[in-house]
Amino acid sequence: MLNKILVTIDESGSSEWAFDTALAMAKSLQAELHLVHVLDPFASGSPKHPLTSVDSFSKVVETSKEETYEQEWDQFESEFGALLKQKQAEAEAAGVTATYSQAKGEPERKICEVARINNIDLIVTGNRDRTNPSSISTYLVRHAPCSVTVVHPKAHNRVISSESRQMAAAVQ
Repeated sequence: MLNKILVTIDESGSSEWAFDTALAMAKSLQAELHLVHVLDPFASGSPKHPLTSVDSFSKVVETSKEETYEQEWDQFESEFGALLKQKQAEAEAAGVTATYSQAKGEPERKICEVARINNIDLIVTGNRDRTNPSSISTYLVRHAPCSVTVVHPKAHNRVISSESRQMAAAVQ
């Protein structure tokens, strides 16, 4: 039985589709939903840590760069924290118990770690690129401690279309 479902959260369309799928599953199965975002310091949108030169001319300049980086990182973390809280509120409004966590590191490894620690029964994740053999979703399928459902954009569109047809038929 699926009692705990983990869904990966970020700002992508595939993440939104994964969330919708996981929410529908959790609601129908009366399962708990655990929302996870991993702050990847090497991702293209993350703040970049300033490099310190060997012959640095001023500790003040280096300190200033470090403080700026820390402020940018705090803002980066807060933005995704707010996204997680928003998704938690959406889940709870749908009648699903939801918790969230945010980790820092390599997303694929951290997601597996969170799943293991929380005794997750199913991971639901989106996939942006089916051709990338080193994608996060591919890693999860191979290494996760539980089953993994990968939601593809095209598949999600079919589900929405099917639901739309059912709703239209009910109205008529």
